[in-house]
Amino acid sequence: MSTAKKEYKRITTKSLIEMKRNGEKISMLTSYDYSMAKIVDDAHVDVILVGDSASNVMAGHETTLPITLDQMIYHASSVIRAVHRALVVVDIPFGSYQSDPKEALRSAIRIMKESGAHAVKLEGGIEIKESVKRILNAGIPVMGHLGLTPQSIYKFGTYSVRAKEDEEAEKLLEDAKLLEKLGCFGIVLEKIPAALTKKVSESISIPTIGIGGGKYADGQVLVIHDLLGMTHEFNPRFLRRYMNLYEEMGNAISNYVKDVKNRDFPNDDEQY
Repeated sequence: MSTAKKEYKRITTKSLIEMKRNGEKISMLTSYDYSMAKIVDDAHVDVILVGDSASNVMAGHETTLPITLDQMIYHASSVIRAVHRALVVVDIPFGSYQSDPKEALRSAIRIMKESGAHAVKLEGGIEIKESVKRILNAGIPVMGHLGLTPQSIYKFGTYSVRAKEDEEAEKLLEDAKLLEKLGCFGIVLEKIPAALTKKVSESISIPTIGIGGGKYADGQVLVIHDLLGMTHEFNPRFLRRYMNLYEEMGNAISNYVKDVKNRDFPNDDEQY
């Protein structure tokens, strides 16, 4: 398999499928605001996910469930204004697609029209088949999400690894094949055994993006706040922190407070 890298001025769903075919790994990170998205896009991340994880890292909720469709559109609109290269995928939030395929389509259309996003992401397999079909039939690209699906956390009752048992693993594989058949352009595989990720990735032609799914996925995604160490109490095995911004930002702010209290800021050169 070739590992030659093609330079993409703009990432599309077609680009991601080409990357898988050419053996090039896909990079994906979350963003929720203009300033962060600009940094992420300029660093040549392939896909930016406006995740419903904004409910956790931006709003402080315990789960992803409370975030609304209006709030997701707000975050997505902010991200889109910063991005020139990456494909921007937006989570359809809990309660906006599960119960009614017509509602799912309305939610997806609102996201695309009001934010300018490039694609949407839904959690689940056969259970949301009709919703996925309606959205795709409207010409809206869909990314799937299998394994640990945080919107179903109260059903699972735990954030532990999914699909360790044969029955659940087989269902996940069948769901992945179904999502490909329906027309999804990629699937996020969250917190499943690496061997299962390998099996799924080799069984479908669309890219798999892992988060806690091991090295055999076609790409990887992390929450930007976790990668940068802005969060410090979340320590899953799959997370690699590339900075410790919680500590660095805390030190910088403490120094600012000290300089203000000591009348050192602003000095003569910092005033008009």
